[in-house]
Amino acid sequence: MVATAKQAPQGEITTLLGRGAAFEGKLTFDGTVRIDGRFKGEVFSEDVLVIGEGAHVEAEIDIGEVIIQGTVVGNVKAKRSIEIHAPGRVKGDLHTPSLQIDKGVIFEGRSFMENAAAPIARPAGPTGVTPPPAPPKTGPTSVKP
Repeated sequence: MVATAKQAPQGEITTLLGRGAAFEGKLTFDGTVRIDGRFKGEVFSEDVLVIGEGAHVEAEIDIGEVIIQGTVVGNVKAKRSIEIHAPGRVKGDLHTPSLQIDKGVIFEGRSFMENAAAPIARPAGPTGVTPPPAPPKTGPTSVKP
């Protein structure tokens, strides 16, 4: 018996947009949703989105957790985590406190790993003028095309 490394999350999949299906619009849901077809629009949920291998998603995504194995074009904000598994492709910015990118993934964009829900407040200087923003952080999560 061969076990696959990329299992669906612990929760049962409550909705599936299967291969060959296409949908355009705004998606909101509870539970776990898996997209294996084509989706264009917006996704909002506190729960889990799985973008399967072969899926093509063009969307602004604001989610609890997302697992990507297909193609995503658009920015992704996840409150808990983003996982991108091969042969996944992402073109857009990622905002999440926890990011996992496997070897073989194509990622074109920027990653921000501070808590996406809490903007960073900058103290005002002595003259009441806000100091200029700090230079961008670089490190293992920065990917440059």
